[in-house]
Amino acid sequence: MEFKDYYKILGLERTASDGEIKRAYRKLARKYHPDVSKEPDAAERMKEVNEAHEVLKDPQKRAAYERLGSGFQADQEFHPPPDWDAGFEFRGASFGEAFGADFSDFFTTLFGGGAGARRSDAFRARGEDHHAEVLIDLEDAFCGASRTVTLRPPEVDKQGQLVTRERTLQVQIPKGVREGQLIRLAGQGSPGPEASPAGDLYLEIHFKPHLLYRVDGRDLYLTLPLAPWEAALGAAVKAPTPSGAVEVKVPPGSQSGRRLRLKGRGIPGAPPGDLYLVLEVVVPAADSERAKQLYQTLARELAFNPRRTLGV
Repeated sequence: MEFKDYYKILGLERTASDGEIKRAYRKLARKYHPDVSKEPDAAERMKEVNEAHEVLKDPQKRAAYERLGSGFQADQEFHPPPDWDAGFEFRGASFGEAFGADFSDFFTTLFGGGAGARRSDAFRARGEDHHAEVLIDLEDAFCGASRTVTLRPPEVDKQGQLVTRERTLQVQIPKGVREGQLIRLAGQGSPGPEASPAGDLYLEIHFKPHLLYRVDGRDLYLTLPLAPWEAALGAAVKAPTPSGAVEVKVPPGSQSGRRLRLKGRGIPGAPPGDLYLVLEVVVPAADSERAKQLYQTLARELAFNPRRTLGV
């Protein structure tokens, strides 16, 4: 997937004001509109111009796009950094709920495939809802927690420049919260028109990368290293869990990749998730004469061929 330099497409600097973005778009739209343009690639160029304008005209999308930085080049293979949009506060539903449009893979990867989220007529009498992704520690899902969350809602100032302000909220993280779950903060969205109620703020929960565990729904995965003799002979070994270390029995003849299931040791819930220990046999280094001698003895005595199933 190639990176799209939206500023370059519109012929703008990254410091362009809201007015400059509008003027650049109108100029290019007159030049490349397929109904009037004689340029051979007018339709494709107009598509690029529309996409660039869709992002840069919207303070929320523009602020999120600018967080990617300017170090990418057009036509460069691009993969968005993990949690690149965490902490930004957006109007409307999450980007993933946006309606479809004819935009590039780059746009749909960042913004979910559309020009914005539509709301039904039933909700127009109240303020607009907001959405933000927040990162929490995995441990918060086991006990629940009260956390201070700082959000950065972008907006355009009186000079037409994009700015972000900060607001801080105290949020109760419920025990058993899942990846992707929404926490609703009533009345924390946009003010309603006249005396109508304010919209709500929806926080989409994501976990920070953990040193030990990988999360899949409510289940956790942990790589458990084993010595070759523990895997071959079986052993009772200690394994960490979020609630403390436990002793597990490794069956004789275990190979790397085998999974041991600890029922109910995952994220709390009804039912709770499980913890899977993924075994990994670690070979000691032959970094001394004694170690080399032991490996040579094993090679002679066992006559083991790990490639016998390959017919060689």
